Amino acid sequence: MRIELDQLKSFLLDSNLIPKEKVEEAAAEAKKDNKNLGALLLEKKLIQEAELQKVYAYILGIPFVDLSKETIPIEILQVVPELIAKKYNIVSFEKTGANLKVAMLNPEDLQTIDFIKKKTGLKIVPCLTTRESIQAALRQYEKSLKAEFGDILTGEIKPDGESRDEENLEQVAAGLPIIRIVDTLLKHAILESASDIHIEPEEKEVHVRYRIDGVLHDAMTLPKDVAAGIVARIKVLSNLKLDEHRLPQDGRFKIQNDEYKISFRVSMLPVFDGEKIVMRLLDETSKGLTLEKMGLNGQALEAVHREISKPNGMILVTGPTGSGKTTTLYTVMDILNTPEVNISTVEDPVEYRMPRVNQTQINPKVGMTFAAALRSLLRQDPDIIMVGEIRDQETLEIAMHAAMTGHLVLSTLHTNNASATLPRMLDMGAEPFLIASTVNVIIAQRLIRRLCVECRKPYQLDKKEIESLAKFYTIDDIFTYLKNDPASKKYVEKAKSWEEITMYKPAGCDQCGGEGYHGRSGIYEVLPMTEGIRKLVTQSASTEMIETEAKKSGMATMVQDGFSKIVQGMTSLEEVMRATKE
Repeated sequence: MRIELDQLKSFLLDSNLIPKEKVEEAAAEAKKDNKNLGALLLEKKLIQEAELQKVYAYILGIPFVDLSKETIPIEILQVVPELIAKKYNIVSFEKTGANLKVAMLNPEDLQTIDFIKKKTGLKIVPCLTTRESIQAALRQYEKSLKAEFGDILTGEIKPDGESRDEENLEQVAAGLPIIRIVDTLLKHAILESASDIHIEPEEKEVHVRYRIDGVLHDAMTLPKDVAAGIVARIKVLSNLKLDEHRLPQDGRFKIQNDEYKISFRVSMLPVFDGEKIVMRLLDETSKGLTLEKMGLNGQALEAVHREISKPNGMILVTGPTGSGKTTTLYTVMDILNTPEVNISTVEDPVEYRMPRVNQTQINPKVGMTFAAALRSLLRQDPDIIMVGEIRDQETLEIAMHAAMTGHLVLSTLHTNNASATLPRMLDMGAEPFLIASTVNVIIAQRLIRRLCVECRKPYQLDKKEIESLAKFYTIDDIFTYLKNDPASKKYVEKAKSWEEITMYKPAGCDQCGGEGYHGRSGIYEVLPMTEGIRKLVTQSASTEMIETEAKKSGMATMVQDGFSKIVQGMTSLEEVMRATKE
């Protein structure tokens, strides 16, 4: 909100809400550090949020409202759809004739006010409120959800364990309340940019959780009565067997409208209290990523671009499950995808559909393994081959021979860092001389959450925190790296010690939904095969020896890349530690 520092200061001095010397002191600090005075007063606990919002309301000349103990009639609450209310922190609470009063955290958000005005055809009267008040009002939507789905939630459609035959389940799945419940769950997940939906049955209820920016959040709790209906509905959408409750099943379906095209990859697993559903959301409308947007930069980025432009060899991406390896491979394929080359893939499962790429799904039940598919694929005249994952010696050997015979092979392995990949390949039975002559580059990666730039807070480490940090990392080496790294040195050039380096931590605001983070990025370790490393591989050297040699050749470790992103204000220390601590 556009409230000038002097405006707020003079009102506070006149109102005697805070001792005058404290106001003067805080205003001077806010001016010096270019901070928001209101936020600084809250940080110093000199004023409560409700009091501050009342002051803002008075200055702006708009009403203040507290909804934390109010019960809003359902018909008024639902004038603003729940998805809009949660996304923009706006709640309708009173309607008088053609006037609709809405509570907001930012009454100057004219775009949202205009949108609701057009949607409802009513005159919008904005009122200022607190975050706690908005949260309390938003919780009332869940009550209205139960009212809307009353026939399901009170158990009118309730197939018991004995009578869940296929015909009965089809009727439940086609029932309007179940369709509404499932549609709401899916739309919520899309709106909140979730990557996964978990539907987990328990003894007396069903929990729904969304994974947003890599972290699971509770989304909804539903009564157990609806569990069978939800499972049946998702099985119908995914074309799975309705009467199979004892074996895992996998499927997929798509939702498409003018705004988005989302593919849902569905996994069903029998658990003690029913069937657990996990759905992976894959946005098919997302524009092609670039390696730069994903977080690769400087020397590491140059090395990757140099190595992927070679006509043959192996590009290996490593890291644990959920570290973004497949996304990196798809990004590399997108860069290489031109009419002059034939790209073929063997995947489990096919994640995204790519134009002009021949994608093969493996099916071990019928003998279509990675190795069998890869062997057949070599007879299809490919230039570039992408193998979803190298899991065994046979697949590794075929991939390496393909790389030797003029193909560019892209694949993934599960190792903790880039240096450990080469000994891992030796353990899998590959010949040292073959590894040395086929591998072009190894990219190790992890995903970290990006700090919200609207609300991140600067701070410096104290001595205790630095001592604690030294237990996990070689902080002297990291400090030297930050001083020399082109991306980070301008942020630390004046710092003589760790205490003088500015870092950032999450705070939480409207833009990031109070989380303090918004979106994700990667931290990387890129190991090109230099002559020194090739020599070590032929001698079956250990991970430590390979890493020492790679560092001499200029490789930045994942930890160093993470700290570079910390000092640039892209992420927090906690995120890098979470991703790299072993």
